Amino acid sequence: MAEKGNSGLVPVIVFGNVVILLCGLALFAETIWATTDPYYVYPILGVTGKDDVFAGGWIGIFCGFSFFLLGVYGIMAAVKSSRTMFMVYLVLMMIVYIFECASCITSFTHRDYMVNSNVVKAQMLSRFMDNSSQGMEITRFWKRVMLERQCCGVDGPQDWVDYSSTFRILYPESVAPWPFWCCTRDNNFQILNKQACQVGLSPYLFTSGCKEHIEHAIDSYTWGISWFGFAILMWTMLVMFATMYHYFTM
Repeated sequence: MAEKGNSGLVPVIVFGNVVILLCGLALFAETIWATTDPYYVYPILGVTGKDDVFAGGWIGIFCGFSFFLLGVYGIMAAVKSSRTMFMVYLVLMMIVYIFECASCITSFTHRDYMVNSNVVKAQMLSRFMDNSSQGMEITRFWKRVMLERQCCGVDGPQDWVDYSSTFRILYPESVAPWPFWCCTRDNNFQILNKQACQVGLSPYLFTSGCKEHIEHAIDSYTWGISWFGFAILMWTMLVMFATMYHYFTM
């Protein structure tokens, strides 16, 4: 008959911590990828003051590495069946757990603000071609995105016609209905047909908006930081419950 404390949970705790340490490494790598901003959308978040998606990423880097270290420590505690080590493990894991909760919540809530509002469009219209430092940063961002992704404005070229903007103050509609970065170019980055682009002929003008690209970028960061982090939290909770039960029955 099994003795008290020999509950058979040791293999479960070891396996659970193996998963935690592997997920911790994955979270560490994922959040590093997100904070390096491979889609280069940080300017629109930073200028708006809603860059906490990246703040959540930095917290996630710390949590991912901490999950890896605590996973290793949890395996050692289970193998040695040390009550002291189990107690230290549970206290440290709870601290990291709280930080990871903060990371998930912060990233997800700020993602909703950027994706489900007209903030990006309002920012583009007011900042594009503005002479301020923030304006120049936003201008560089939109020039690069419209050229690389072959898109124009947030929802399409009509954004520049239907709404007032800093760009419209500088360039009358008869001269430039939309920025010439919306025009198709050849391999040497020269505009193929400037006049056709001005009148809005489809082969010479990017007719789709850049909204999809921006949303995809923010969603990709949020998935790595929030949803993957949330999945790790759910698994970690189960492992902690098993560890606590084993601790109190030792």
